[in-house]
Amino acid sequence: MKRETYLDGRTEEEFVAFLQDEYARRRSERKTYELDWQLDLNFVAGNQYCFVTSRGDIAETPKAYDWQPREVFNHLAPILETRLAKLSRVRPKMAVQPASDDDADVYTARTATAVLDSVADRIGFSDLVASASAWSETCGTVFYKVEWDGADVRVSVVPPFEFFPDSGTNEELFDCASVMHARALAAEEVRDAYGVSVQGETLDVFSFEATAGGGVSKLLSVPVDRSVLVLEYYERPTKRFPDGRFAVVAGGVLVRIGALPYRNGIDGARAFPFVKQVSVRQPGCFWGTSVVERAIPVQRAYNAVKNRKHEFLNRLTAGVLAVEDGSVDTDDLEIEGLNPGKILVYRQGAVPPQFLDTGHLPHELAQEEDRLLAEFIAISGVSELMRSSTTSHSVNSGVALQLLIEQDDTRLAVTAEQVKAAIRGIAAQILRLYRQYASEKRMARFVGADGRVECRYWSASDITSDDVTFVTENELSSTPASRRQFVFDLLKTGLLQNEEGRLDDRTRLSLLETLGFGLWESAKDTETLHVKRAIREQLELGERLPVVKSYDDHRIHIDEHTKFLLGGEFAELERKHPGAEAILCAHIADHRSAQITEVNEGEKTQRTDAV
Repeated sequence: MKRETYLDGRTEEEFVAFLQDEYARRRSERKTYELDWQLDLNFVAGNQYCFVTSRGDIAETPKAYDWQPREVFNHLAPILETRLAKLSRVRPKMAVQPASDDDADVYTARTATAVLDSVADRIGFSDLVASASAWSETCGTVFYKVEWDGADVRVSVVPPFEFFPDSGTNEELFDCASVMHARALAAEEVRDAYGVSVQGETLDVFSFEATAGGGVSKLLSVPVDRSVLVLEYYERPTKRFPDGRFAVVAGGVLVRIGALPYRNGIDGARAFPFVKQVSVRQPGCFWGTSVVERAIPVQRAYNAVKNRKHEFLNRLTAGVLAVEDGSVDTDDLEIEGLNPGKILVYRQGAVPPQFLDTGHLPHELAQEEDRLLAEFIAISGVSELMRSSTTSHSVNSGVALQLLIEQDDTRLAVTAEQVKAAIRGIAAQILRLYRQYASEKRMARFVGADGRVECRYWSASDITSDDVTFVTENELSSTPASRRQFVFDLLKTGLLQNEEGRLDDRTRLSLLETLGFGLWESAKDTETLHVKRAIREQLELGERLPVVKSYDDHRIHIDEHTKFLLGGEFAELERKHPGAEAILCAHIADHRSAQITEVNEGEKTQRTDAV
């Protein structure tokens, strides 16, 4: 389509005005959520004496008296850190399902899986998910942006402050007719990216306002000099615009307009290059909620109780002094107090100064403190076992302890599923972008079946499926200790032994790697080295002819090569390298012949020794 068609009958100036008005409307609609996010950030950072005013901003709560203690006893930060520590385990192993059971599709699915592994390592995918989870756990919502930078895939984290849906009542991204991404970029970056020179100004990176507001915390006001407000507008495909619509306005200048850039939707359709992740869903609402937002009232009450408790203890230890008017020099007494050994001179006939009885610390304060601590656990789902690795003295059973751990994992399961869904969406978009742009041969580095780092050349034609699944399912409860115990339980049942009651070499290698001794076994056990050498021979079958060595363990090589012949991967190898089956069968025959020769020579040696 022509540029004028995407303007939809407007001039460029009118279209810019339309986008700016739409941005203002969406920001006004989202204002309540934005204030909640600012409040969440303040409370996690420890600035907990602030509130949302009726004017629509964040203000500091004034002190009732200057002498009142107003300390912060931050329980939200350790709760957040504990949840993030548990969620850091949610890094499932991704795999691509083949489009069909055809051998070619099976092979390309393995190639796509290798591509995902390579990309995840290149872009630091685990760190990206950790950064995004910190945003979603604090503010409730975060976004990933998956785009093509001209040479490769790029994935970035988009905080909720930068994202504007067309309506807050749309629960999912695909429900939105259009979305906007607002960013504060440096004027030089805008010039390099879009080729236009725009005058920069001082913008707040959270509010995008031209003047930095007087926020309570530096989190609310981060002014950046020489910045330009860049608005990216994404409109989903419609009858009028079958490929959707994409426009960029930088500093009030229309610098891009056209179709949506990526075929990143299902069946090659164009879609938004974003993936949403929430902490906890809110029905009928686009934005998720967080445990921080839920726990703020409890945190306020806890601070009040602790400060009143310390205020009473201060009265109890320092005392409240009653002095008859005119009996002593009150200014001197106020400055120096009644230090030990002090000579107190008071007017003759007057009542000497005396401390008032402050009574005892009310038992209700301690009870309320305990109740609030219990509320923290109920609201956040973070128990004392998870947060401080301590249990109640009444819990002394291993079964009861395991039940407590499973309950903690269950509370986090909903959030963990949101993280996994986002990871699956990102992986699918990555594969679709490669299928659209990776026309030339590329190289992917990944860990092969024998534990070595391998390289595989691929292009867009090798990606025939974007159906991403997970090899692992329950990462929260899968700890090294639980995996080891599971292995020991399987060994006790005898399910892993062969018909002779022994563990074969492949099973023993896998078990040792699960127990964390893979590298040690590889260095010490010659049988494991023979298994890996046999696997390497199979992987290199299309490049060179395997040669039987005098030091080969022929029994292990025969077993590994026979398993490979009967597996599905060999069919794809045979398709690419006709004659591979005959070569491998001849190689197995050479191993059998060498094995028979070794047996005969051994028997001959035994007879000679006997004589």
